[in-house]
Amino acid sequence: MKTFVHCATALFALAFATAPYADVPVPGSGASSRIDAIKKAGVLRVGVLANAPWLVENTSGTGEAWSGPAWTLAQEYAKRLGVKLEAVAVSHETKVPVLASNQVDISVTPLAETPERLKVVDFIIYSNTSVCMFGLASNPKFAQAKSVDDLNRPDITVAYYTGGGEEGWVKERFPKAQLRGVAGSGTAPVEEVMAKRADAVPINRVPWVAMGRKLTTLAVLPKDNNCQNSTEKAAPVGMAVDKNQPAFVAWARAVEKELEGKLKTDEARVVDTMK
Repeated sequence: MKTFVHCATALFALAFATAPYADVPVPGSGASSRIDAIKKAGVLRVGVLANAPWLVENTSGTGEAWSGPAWTLAQEYAKRLGVKLEAVAVSHETKVPVLASNQVDISVTPLAETPERLKVVDFIIYSNTSVCMFGLASNPKFAQAKSVDDLNRPDITVAYYTGGGEEGWVKERFPKAQLRGVAGSGTAPVEEVMAKRADAVPINRVPWVAMGRKLTTLAVLPKDNNCQNSTEKAAPVGMAVDKNQPAFVAWARAVEKELEGKLKTDEARVVDTMK
C-alpha cells in the first residue's frame, strides 16, 4: 500500500509538471496527505504578514482584511479545495518555522527564495523583487545613459546606504564607478542625488513607483515599464510549503500558472496605489 501511494504521488507530480495549465484537477484521495488533511479539516491555514504589494493588510475595520496577489492565490486554493480560508498571523521570525511545526499549510507572506530557505521549504513563485537606478533627469550624465550598464563609468558616482541590502551588489555591479557609501536607512539615499553629490542611487523597484510620482525631477533605469521589469539584483518571490509534499506543490504551482496574468495585474494595481 505504501509503495502504491508513493507511486501515485510521483505520477501526480509528473502530470502537473507536464500537463497544460488549464482546469488543473485537485489530486485525488491518497495522492497528497496534506490535501487530504486540509479537506478533512475543512480549512486551509495560511500564514500572513503584510508585505506590499504582494500581501496587503486592511486595518480600516471594514471590507476584506487582506488583498494582493498572494491573497488572491490563497483564495483560489481554498476555493478549489472546497474549504474555508483561515489567516494565521506570523512574524518575521516564525513565517518559515510555522510550516515544519504544522501550524499552517502554506506561508503566504511574501518570501524571497534563497538557498538557505530552499533547504527547508519548497516555493510557489509568482513574482520577483529587483532594483532600479535613479538620478536627476536634468543631470546629463544620467540622462545620456541608455541602460544600467552605462552607469559603470569612472565619471559616475553611485551612492548607497552602508550596511544596506544593495551595498554588496553596488560594489560588484559598478566596479568602474565612484562609490559613495552614506550612513542612514530607509528607501534610498535620495538626498545624495538631489544635492548632486551622486549621479545615481539604487532603489527597490516597488517603492520607486511612489518616489518617482512624488519627485518628478527624477528619472529611472531601466526605463521600460517604469523599471517594473528590471532584472537587476532580481530574486524570486513566492509563498512556501513544507518539504516533501510533491503532489501538493505540483498542484499549487500549476494553479499559480493558470492565474499568472491575474496575479500580475493585481500586483500592478497595488503598486500603482502605493504612497
